[in-house]
Amino acid sequence: MAERALIDERFIAELKRWRDVRGLSQSALAAKVGYTPSYVSKVENAQLAPSEAFARQADDVLRAGGALRRAFREAASGAPALPAARPAPEPQHATSLIVEHEDTELRYDGRAYRATQRRLLYNDSPDPVTSYLIRISVDRYPGDPERSNQHYRQNPLTWDEIQLKASIGGEPIGWRVQHDRDAFKELWLLFENEDGRYPLYPGESAWLEYSYTVSDDKWGSWFQRAVRLPTKKLSVRLDFPAELGPAVWGTETTMTAAAFPFRHPIRSTTEGDRRVFCWSTDEPPLHARYRLEWRFRTNHTEETNLTRTPDTASGRMQAIGIVQEGDPILTTPARLFSLPDEAEDARRVVAELNSAADRAASVHNFGKGMGIAAPQIGINRSAAIIRTPEGESITLFNPRIIEESGGFDEQYEGCLSFFDVRGMVPRPMSISVEHTDIDGQQRITIFERGHARLVAHEVDHLHGLLYRSKMRPGVEPIPVSEYRGTGSRWSYSEKRP
Repeated sequence: MAERALIDERFIAELKRWRDVRGLSQSALAAKVGYTPSYVSKVENAQLAPSEAFARQADDVLRAGGALRRAFREAASGAPALPAARPAPEPQHATSLIVEHEDTELRYDGRAYRATQRRLLYNDSPDPVTSYLIRISVDRYPGDPERSNQHYRQNPLTWDEIQLKASIGGEPIGWRVQHDRDAFKELWLLFENEDGRYPLYPGESAWLEYSYTVSDDKWGSWFQRAVRLPTKKLSVRLDFPAELGPAVWGTETTMTAAAFPFRHPIRSTTEGDRRVFCWSTDEPPLHARYRLEWRFRTNHTEETNLTRTPDTASGRMQAIGIVQEGDPILTTPARLFSLPDEAEDARRVVAELNSAADRAASVHNFGKGMGIAAPQIGINRSAAIIRTPEGESITLFNPRIIEESGGFDEQYEGCLSFFDVRGMVPRPMSISVEHTDIDGQQRITIFERGHARLVAHEVDHLHGLLYRSKMRPGVEPIPVSEYRGTGSRWSYSEKRP
């Protein structure tokens, strides 16, 4: 039984973590792996031992990068493990707790993040409540679980660095650890300390506050709030150094709907040398997940290097986070998405692409339209966005050109990854592109003239090709200083050649 308990402890911690990261309820996970909701519930509550088949299927569905397989396999083989957690006190009538206001602040000082969570709890049950379950989960490389898991095995999240502090009604309180894994901590906050107990009695409200620190080498650029109790108001504040040029966006996911942008805008203000982003919503639905993500236009290394980078077109693109020619990612075919299974990851990549496009548009006038492929922002996935001169936005996943027609046209192109030059590139007047929708449907879309040129350029990027490889032999790019077409539209004759 002791060995079985170890298996459960290892597996339960990883299962909860990855289910939380992917935003799946127990019922939603059960449907995807082909088990009953009761089975998943019993596994997570240590009432049923997980099978190896379930471990494999859950690992695949949650895209956990082998973490669930490894947790099961290591314990089963008798590898050293964390001891099973001591039984934790169950919160009396916890489902009758109501969160009147959840207010969260995440502050970054350039080296570490400090998260402070405040919840105004109301006890709507007939009995005192003496404990509250919280989770601390980190993911350094969202969308690349294998890399994240390896990173935390080598650099586990420790209790010393977290510096956890907690209080109820202003009184410091202690806690009891439930699960302790490399990138996931689950614990009960106990409404007591050595001076006394501080139960939340029926009909009473009190502010529960806890805070913890995570270094930036272990914290990915995302912060998620999950609504696990009835909640009347949810507010989030992100506080960054203004010199880093932060850009922030958010997505909402519910148990019955796909992810979509926040319904309410994220407000930003400058407070001295800080850039603050605030967002709130009233009456959020139970089980909804709100995920905020950000990107810094500069970081400490880039800030130092900027003084060495000449003020050139390429230098400006590099400064806003565009990968430059010479990086191997630009000549490596991008990894395809498995849709709709990886829809959440795909949406995050598109959000980053749009953020990068906004930054690029702030430093250059793209009269002919523009496009950015995921490898150009350091993400080796097959996604690209195109913004046409007419203001249309095109998103492509896993695209490939299956037909060219209408003859060829030769015009100058620029590339954000070597923006100091422009190259004369022959392109077909019409292309048929096979691509995948976010819901997994295969599509074929025909693009013509300037749109075809923009799309073909980005499709090339996703296959590891730069436009230099498409230029005629003996033709070389010209310096941007000699190019006279900046800010103008594509020029096409009425008749095709």
